This record gives sequence, structure tokens and C-alpha cells, in this order.
Amino acid sequence: MREKVFITCAVTGGGDTVGKHPAIPVTPEQIATAAIEAGEAGAAIAHIHVRDPKTGKPSRDIRLYREVVERIRASNSRIVINLTCGAGGRYVPDQADPCRGAPGSTVAPPLDRVAHVVELKPEICSLDCATMNMGEFVFMNTPAHLRQMAKAIRDAGTKPELEVFDVGHLQLARRLVEDGLIAPPALFQIVLGVAWGAPATPQAMAYMSTLVPPGAHWASFGISRMQFPMVAQTVLLGGHVRVGLEDNLYIERGVLAKNNAALVEKAVKIVRLMGVEVASPAEVRAELGLRGTP
Repeated sequence: MREKVFITCAVTGGGDTVGKHPAIPVTPEQIATAAIEAGEAGAAIAHIHVRDPKTGKPSRDIRLYREVVERIRASNSRIVINLTCGAGGRYVPDQADPCRGAPGSTVAPPLDRVAHVVELKPEICSLDCATMNMGEFVFMNTPAHLRQMAKAIRDAGTKPELEVFDVGHLQLARRLVEDGLIAPPALFQIVLGVAWGAPATPQAMAYMSTLVPPGAHWASFGISRMQFPMVAQTVLLGGHVRVGLEDNLYIERGVLAKNNAALVEKAVKIVRLMGVEVASPAEVRAELGLRGTP
């Protein structure tokens, strides 16, 4: 186990959770507040999506990202900002002509998907190294698109968090590192329990963690009821952890979490009960070599 682990809080996501939980942040103000509260509860990193304030649906509107980032930066919070680049990869084939996208498709040019990172320059952003069936649609991230996005992210001085949902995705992420598109130290995020990726089991996490290259950092998380069991498993294997309302709505079986901060507080308790301390934002910045650190 590590002496210290950092906690990421994914505060809202882009899933259909608005209306299923009263504390899902929707507006930029709500999202920024949730990130700040997560930091006060012990999270070092806030993973951020934005939503259309009128509908609650996922959005790529750079004005929404700008407001969230400006609100966090203007606060006293030192939490590390991690903006998603996952939006813009959904493909739903038209039934009559599968070559065309049906309603619900969001596929966008790769440089459009990282435009908010290029402008706002967060310290971290996610880079999903996965083309896969995700539920009933295809999450599409081709190697050529990933290379374009990785170059733009690198040029912005941002650290990509390489999100991998299965073994082959991790191998592709490794190739991006080997090709020099990812500045060291690389950061991998092992995502478990998403249909139809690797399951949220100790065996899957253990195997995938062995594929992380030497000198790289890794974190992991499980979806829904496996969120907290995977916190413990990640700590045992030497990784960092993630919780948040993007991935799970419940603090315990049948009981909705009060908010994101409550999920972070429970993760902090689990980490400390296992004899490990929680890393601060300053320690994360130094360990990952984020922008502006010596």
C-alpha cells in the first residue's frame, strides 16, 4: 500500500441522474460549489462535467466550463481541477443506415472535444482511451483522434488522466505514453463496472493494475454499489481512489448520499481505517508534476 492516496470526486457526470437525486449539481454555480465542498471534505481533485442549466442534460458549452472554473479559482479552494473530455464521443447508429448517427449521437471532431482545455488550461483533464459498447451506444475514441487530443492537451500544459475501461484500452494508453504524447509521469484511471467494460471485481482491478507501466500513477473506481468496495481494493493494491455522484448516488444500501462531500467523507474514513493517509492538493500537484510546481 502507499503511504498516502489522493481522492478524486466526480461531482456530476453526464448521466441521466438529474431527478433521481436532489443533490445532483446542474448549474455552473452548483457544480463549482460541489467541487469546493468536496475539497473541504478531503478530495484533492474535482472531476468536472457541465450540464445545460435548463434541461440538466450533458453539455460541451465552453461558457459553462469557463464559469465553473472561474468560480473555483476565485474561491479559497486549492482543489485540483480536472475537466472531462469524454463528451462528444457517443455514436448511436441509425437503424435504416448504420453509417449515419441517429438522434442521441454526439460525435464531435477531436479538437472540438478539447477546446475548453486549450482555453481554460486546467491542471488535469480526462482522456478516454476507449472505443466500446457502453450500454446501448458506442463510445468512440479512435487512436487517430486520441493522438490529436493528446497533442493538444500536452501543448496546453495539462496532465491527461488516461481513462481505461478494459485491458485493451490500457494497452492503447500505454502506446500513447510510449510514443511520447503523454508527459511523464503518466496518470491512469481504471474504470470498473461500466457496461460493457471490465467488471468491478478485485480480480479485474488487480490484473489491470499490473499493466500500468513503471513510474506511472494509477487510480481506480467502481460504479454504483461497488464504489466503496473498490475504494478499499484500490488502497490495498497501491492506487488512488475516486468517488462522487457521477458514479454512485448512495452512501449505503438504500440510502441516498446527502451530497458529494458525504461520499468523500466516507472514502476518507475507509482510507484512514486501512492505515493510509489522504494526500492534499499540494502533495498531488508535486507528485504528478502539475503545471506550476517545481
